[in-house]
Amino acid sequence: MEKPLSAEIMKLALSTLDKKISKKVTLIMGGGGAMILAHQYPLATTDIDAIPKGMEIQELEPFVKTIAIELNLPGDWLNPYFSTFSHTLPVDYSQRLIRVFAGKHLTVEALGKEEMLIMKCFAHREKDVGHARQLIKLGANLKLVESQIEALRAKKIPESQAALDFLDDILEQIE
Repeated sequence: MEKPLSAEIMKLALSTLDKKISKKVTLIMGGGGAMILAHQYPLATTDIDAIPKGMEIQELEPFVKTIAIELNLPGDWLNPYFSTFSHTLPVDYSQRLIRVFAGKHLTVEALGKEEMLIMKCFAHREKDVGHARQLIKLGANLKLVESQIEALRAKKIPESQAALDFLDDILEQIE
């Protein structure tokens, strides 16, 4: 397994990226990076899941590869392909983004507790149980989360019933 990225290494990689790019870019971060940097949950992750705004993925790739070599990181330390679950996010998700990095050119905003919990419910992996519990303990708005998943179920979005079941199981374990 590749060496996990600590908060310090993530910030160093993002700072290095900020110095290399010459136009304004915002990364919307999810996954383990968001859990570590925005929600103070210690876990092992080998990449930063983030969708770029202001620069195409293809434009970003050479910088990511160069930084990987310079800092001895995995070649895919920045994973822009986590958008698999982005269709599950509420339309107002940007109101709950948490800024975790701001440089001269680069800004990184992590998904809020509610959006992270929704994504964890849709992934519904065993490793997401602890993350989901932590997000709930941190005060995620469960009414918002449940109503978003219910709305997705009404639209017949795949895995929405499994996401609701996952949330129900977590809530039962907490009670």
